[in-house]
Amino acid sequence: MKKTVLFIGVSCLLFALTSCNKDEPKQGKAEVKILLTDDPADYDAVYVDIQGIEIHSDAEGWISPALIGPGVYNLLDLSNGLDTLLVDAALPAGNLSQMRLLLGPKNSVVVEGIVYPLSTPSAQQSGLKFNIHQNLDAGGSYKIWIDFDAARSIVEMGTGNYSLKPVIRAYTELTDGRLKGFVLPFAADPVVYAIMGTDTAITIPDSNGFFLFSGLPEATYHVWMDGSEAAGFDDVHLDSVQVNFGAITDLGSTTLPPL
Repeated sequence: MKKTVLFIGVSCLLFALTSCNKDEPKQGKAEVKILLTDDPADYDAVYVDIQGIEIHSDAEGWISPALIGPGVYNLLDLSNGLDTLLVDAALPAGNLSQMRLLLGPKNSVVVEGIVYPLSTPSAQQSGLKFNIHQNLDAGGSYKIWIDFDAARSIVEMGTGNYSLKPVIRAYTELTDGRLKGFVLPFAADPVVYAIMGTDTAITIPDSNGFFLFSGLPEATYHVWMDGSEAAGFDDVHLDSVQVNFGAITDLGSTTLPPL
């Protein structure tokens, strides 16, 4: 009987300790949200099959947080400031240095209503690796955006087929310079370029003329609003446009002049 009583007492103590640990916040962890966004491209749709994400932590090496919704995403639904949540996880405090995006085989592009499968490089079997460089403080909350550049990632082959060679970068709230505005009229079929030295970011305004660049480095830019010559519209150039981290530079509304 004494042995039985002792066993029950120890069991109750272990249960109490376990219960207390469950109620305590996780020590040495930070909450991290990873979101997918896109630089737009002149296609009907660009579908990528996202099956996983791996993150390199200096504290624990490569880790694989659970993906909220593995499957096929249309990148063109995620432009001009739109994004979708891929991961919401507690990650170890410390420096995150790299990330891998794991793609499945169901990648395709739609051009003038025709669906073309996207052949992908063999390197995708081990993941598309890119740098992030984000330090996490225990108890902190962070957002990391994966910017999948659809326009630069699709290569038209000489045979009429298409290949997916992903161009990807990551940015955070601390390295997020934004630039927005409106370009009118919609009939001008405008394209907007933000140029800094040899680097160029491209976006296509939506049907209301709105555009938004996200994740731009802090710098001074030349902004080129390109009107369609075929539609009879000229360009507008803006020099010395300053973009700062953690702020949105608003260019207001610009009307492209007729030729």
